[in-house]
Amino acid sequence: MLDKKITFIGSGAMAEAMIGGLLRQDLAQPQNLLAADPREKRLQELKERYGIQPFLDNNDPASQADVVVLSVKPQRLSEVLAGLKGSIPSHALVLSIVAGAKMEKISTGLKHTAVVRSMPNTPAQISEGITVWIPSDAVSDEQKETAAKILGAFGDEVLVDDEGYLDMATALSGTGPAYVFMFMEALIDAGVHMGFPRHISEKLVFQTIRGSVDYYRHAQRHPATLRNQVTSPGGTSAEALYYLEKAGFRTAISRAVWAAYQRSLELGKEKAVHIPGDNPGDINSD
Repeated sequence: MLDKKITFIGSGAMAEAMIGGLLRQDLAQPQNLLAADPREKRLQELKERYGIQPFLDNNDPASQADVVVLSVKPQRLSEVLAGLKGSIPSHALVLSIVAGAKMEKISTGLKHTAVVRSMPNTPAQISEGITVWIPSDAVSDEQKETAAKILGAFGDEVLVDDEGYLDMATALSGTGPAYVFMFMEALIDAGVHMGFPRHISEKLVFQTIRGSVDYYRHAQRHPATLRNQVTSPGGTSAEALYYLEKAGFRTAISRAVWAAYQRSLELGKEKAVHIPGDNPGDINSD
C-alpha cells in the first residue's frame, strides 16, 4: 500500500486506468486518490465508480499531493503548467503521461525538479499495458520506487536512461494498439469479403491473433522463426506473404511508426503543427 496522496490532473481514459489499477492492486485507498477536471459530470462518474475525491480546479488537489500525475492532452499542457506553477509541494513527485512533453518543459513550467516522464498505452485500461519511463536527476530512489509501483499497477514497465526513448516508445508501443486494431479490422473485412458472416470473421480473427501472441510468448523464439514454421513451400501462407512483401507491407509499417515518431517530436515543441485527421491526444485525454 502506498501511503501517499496521488492527484490526477486530467481524468481521461488513462487516468481512470491508473486509478483502477492502483485500487485493484491494493496500492492506494480511494480517499487518497484525487482527480481534477473541468468536467463535473466526468468527475462524478469517477467518484461513484471508485470513491475518489473530485475537484473542479487543479491547484487545491495539487497542493495536497505526494504524487501529481499529469494526464492532460498535449495541446493543453502549457496552460496547465502555468496554472499549477507554485502549487505543487516541494517533496512531491510529478509523473507525466503526456505524449511528447519533455521533462525540461515540465520542470521549467512548474518550477519543480522531481519529474518522471512516462508513456503508457491503452491496454493499461485492463492492466495489460506497457509503460516506458525515465526519471529526472532530482528524483530520489524512494520516488523512483513509487513511480515503478504506480506504473506497474496497470501492466509492465520499462525504465530507460535516455529521454529520447520516450518519443520512440510513443510511436511504437504508445500508438501500437492502433496498428493492431487496424490490422484486425482489415482481416475481418477480408473474411467478410470472402463470404463469412461478420460475427464469425471477427471470432476467427480475434482468436487467431490472441493465439498467435500466446504461442509466441510460450515458444520464446523470434517471430521470423515462427512465421517460417507455418509457411510451407508453394503453400497458401507463402502465396499470401509474397503478396504482402510485394505490396510493401513491412515498409508501410515502418513508415507509419516513423511518422508517429516525428509527430511525437512535434508535440514536444511549444507550438505543435496540427495534421488534419490526426488525433494524438486520445490516450491522454483530460
